[in-house]
Amino acid sequence: MHDIRAIRENPEAFDRDLERRGLAPLSAELIALDDARKGAVSAAQAAQERRNALSKEIGAAKKAKDEARATELMAEVARLKEEAPGLEAAQGEAAKALDERLAAIPNRPKDDVPPGADEHGNVEYRRFESSRERLAQGRQHFELGEATGLMDFEAAAKLSGSRFVVLKGQLARLERALGQFMLDLHTGEHGYTEVVPPVLVREEAMFGTAQLPKFRDDQFAAGENFWLIPTAEVPLTNLVRESILAEDELPLRFTALTPCFRAEAGAAGRDTRGMLRQHQFNKVELVSITAPEKSAEEHERMLACAEAVLQKLDLTYRVMTLCTGDMGFASQKTYDIEVWVPGQQTYREISSCSVCGEFQARRMNARYRAKEGRGVGFVHTLNGSGVAVGRALIAVMENYQNPDGSVTIPSALQPYMGGLTRIEGPKN
Repeated sequence: MHDIRAIRENPEAFDRDLERRGLAPLSAELIALDDARKGAVSAAQAAQERRNALSKEIGAAKKAKDEARATELMAEVARLKEEAPGLEAAQGEAAKALDERLAAIPNRPKDDVPPGADEHGNVEYRRFESSRERLAQGRQHFELGEATGLMDFEAAAKLSGSRFVVLKGQLARLERALGQFMLDLHTGEHGYTEVVPPVLVREEAMFGTAQLPKFRDDQFAAGENFWLIPTAEVPLTNLVRESILAEDELPLRFTALTPCFRAEAGAAGRDTRGMLRQHQFNKVELVSITAPEKSAEEHERMLACAEAVLQKLDLTYRVMTLCTGDMGFASQKTYDIEVWVPGQQTYREISSCSVCGEFQARRMNARYRAKEGRGVGFVHTLNGSGVAVGRALIAVMENYQNPDGSVTIPSALQPYMGGLTRIEGPKN
């Protein structure tokens, strides 16, 4: 959500930022909508002020025993009273038109975000090389999983259709181990507070983090005014909605391991094999709520926390700064962490860490009271995957696979696996 006052003060800068997003200038349209809103407000206020003045005049006329004048004035009051609902409706419609237009416009990118139309404009920020030798080739995770009988897409399809999986036995435990390992790392070493949030949220919460209304087709509705969360970013960020925090409370850092649900409406035909793009998956989410001047520093910190997961698992990865054309709708700046998967001989996204500025806070009305009498302002929000559990499972399976089809369990996960050191290959 954008500040119409800031747009009015510097429309050229707003349009330049939209141009960097590949959008046409919109400031003139928005200012015109705001003028219409102001006009509707002024008309309603003028009518109310006229009614108040007429009431005084009626009293004076009656006091002077000028019944004719009093009758004339009362007729005008009756007319204004009759017009009032229409003026109020026009005021509401004008405000709604402006709000809906503002809500449909993506966040303004930070100045240091690289230009580009799509993922080809992304810029490498840094990388990490595993201490283990990179596999020149290897089987994909679904080949390994199906061979062991512990990854069953056919059974999932009978239950739920495509883009679902059933994990069994040691693979199910390995996925659970990954989630617990990440939570312990983020709470024990990185200072995040673990939260168990609802996975059903109201429409207002989805609007607050900007999944709605623009990305409605990518979400799963669940009854009247309920939605399944696409990520724990939604409930965690909305924990501060409609509140005023003290600056001393900031930063707030939350983490949660939840199932996530995505319709993947825009991904038809992509990654149809395996677990890379599922309708239901588990993810550990990181959310930070900060004062504005601390959000850039917090963004780097959050990225390092997500990277620590892959470093402790000794997985090769690279960090990409997303360009203006590849950033998410609510983001000011985004880093993607891409892990190496030898089965595809490529890097695949496993975490996305974004700073949103006050964009989401405006939609949620989440504010803070600054110290030293500096008034009340909007907080800044950040979110990141810390990391996607299913994709971490893929990365572990493919990078730790052995020629016999077994998978060595990384040392960081072995305490969560009851001392198990490998998942055995197919039985002959």
